[in-house]
Amino acid sequence: MSIPDIFASRRTRFLDRLYARLASRRSGVAGFLSQPEPRTIGSLARGRQLIAGNYLFAGYLVRSDDGDLWAPVAPDPAFDAERHGFAWLDDLAAVGTPEARTLAQKWLWRWIDLHGAGRGPGWTPDLTGRRMIRWVNHAIFLLRGQNGTASDAFFRSLGRQRWFLSRRWHGAPPGLRRFEALTGFIYTSLALEGDDAMTDPAVRALARDCRTQIDDQGGVPTRNPEELLEVFNLLTWAAAALHEAGRGITPAHSAAIERIAPTLRTLRHSDGGLARFHGGSRGMEGRLEHALAASHVKPAPSGGLAMGFARLSGGRTTVIVDAAPPPTRTASYNAHASTLAFELTSGRRPVVVNCGSGATFGKEWRRAGRSTPSHSTLCLGGYSSARLADPERGSGHEALVDGPARVPVELSESEEGMRFEGGQDGYRDVFGLTHVRKLGLTHDGRGLTGEDMLLAIEPSDKRRFDQAMDRARLAGIGFDIRLHLHPDVDAALDLAGAAVSMTLKSGEVWVFRHDGPFRLSLDPSVYLESGRMKPRTTLQIVLSGRASDYATRIRWSLAKAHETEIAIRDLARDDPVFDR
Repeated sequence: MSIPDIFASRRTRFLDRLYARLASRRSGVAGFLSQPEPRTIGSLARGRQLIAGNYLFAGYLVRSDDGDLWAPVAPDPAFDAERHGFAWLDDLAAVGTPEARTLAQKWLWRWIDLHGAGRGPGWTPDLTGRRMIRWVNHAIFLLRGQNGTASDAFFRSLGRQRWFLSRRWHGAPPGLRRFEALTGFIYTSLALEGDDAMTDPAVRALARDCRTQIDDQGGVPTRNPEELLEVFNLLTWAAAALHEAGRGITPAHSAAIERIAPTLRTLRHSDGGLARFHGGSRGMEGRLEHALAASHVKPAPSGGLAMGFARLSGGRTTVIVDAAPPPTRTASYNAHASTLAFELTSGRRPVVVNCGSGATFGKEWRRAGRSTPSHSTLCLGGYSSARLADPERGSGHEALVDGPARVPVELSESEEGMRFEGGQDGYRDVFGLTHVRKLGLTHDGRGLTGEDMLLAIEPSDKRRFDQAMDRARLAGIGFDIRLHLHPDVDAALDLAGAAVSMTLKSGEVWVFRHDGPFRLSLDPSVYLESGRMKPRTTLQIVLSGRASDYATRIRWSLAKAHETEIAIRDLARDDPVFDR
């Protein structure tokens, strides 16, 4: 981070603290002008764990015997951010019992006592916006059975937080955090009594961010599918609040929702989960479908890429490929070196996955999850197709640099099925080789064919390759094609090591085969899943060889076994996320 950026960050923190303290001198509001219907969705399992005194935020588990959410010392700033954002209210509301309501009321009014006067880490524009949305959404749940004194404290705090946001929403950085701040302010201001004209600047700013932060493909600069879903939810909530207030929404706001919806449908696997790329997870079950239904954007045929991703589908099978250069500059702080990696899902069961984001498991896991070997693609010479820059001074952010610059892609359809062909030049500067990947999925979804090529195309590439061969003493440049498997996949080497069979919980059997003089192995891997306390162990298929010429070709296939039925009733239940 540059010196000006450091000073700007310090100024932002100072202004947040200043206006948080000034907010404590503001008067409250009398009550609700209108009560929005709760739109946020919580997790029943997480709600029950909160009631049991197990607080799992940002990958850190803190246990409490006295039931006080605010007493434990936060092990990490991310833990505090989740705690002060109040998204846990969704989980307690999902439980919905008197015990859950009592606990939610205790924690909320305790927050007012401890932090309502502008103290604590929760007074940032994005966290305040996130918190206010939950307070308004669950107001009936929270105020039931409360006396006038508690009700007055609730509305007084809401009024002060609204004033803080009216002064500080512009201090949130562009992207998800700005959308949280703006939506929280608009959503709450239209629900509370008072002058709703104060929302006009925020409505105009939201329209401006819809134009600048949502691209023509309906994507965000980070290319994180889960972040896109969060932005989509915020935009639909703001739109609903504006419609209910009789104000309507701006054309830019409406157009952004209409652009994002088909992109999210493209990024949705057959089991309803999101593709896990660039720091995003699969998303909470049912949340994507709920968001798409709430948007009222009808499904429409889509072709080409969506936010830089390609989707192949056939029968009950989906394949989603990262088919664009990785994000750059500040948008790359959570980006992964995953170009040409893919995921495959069959029915309700993920089969081939990427390891995922290790951000909730610490710095080392986070760095490992961003590397190319943690993705289902080809890795050359032990290198990633992009590298992590040195941490920026004062922030610790590690940008992704030196990644692929050119990623030509072609999508087509034939009588056999859908085809993808793409290339990336992330290894060209070091080895002179371009990675080309071809994938073909049959219309019935029973077979995926793959072909990976390493090509030295230009004369300058051939010179670099010759130099790399000299460094390797003409032994060739080692490569590994990795297919990481979901932890629920039961895999074993078959045919004396010539194939890998994979059995899913649904009963389906898939088989991986290859041709050529390559080494096939089944090696340990990990599945990094947010919301769990530790990484899950799993396996990866690794096909290894050496590139010793200007053109190396590796063919492989992944197909359902012949005895696997076309349609299988998948009734196996999944385990709760927290227990693993």
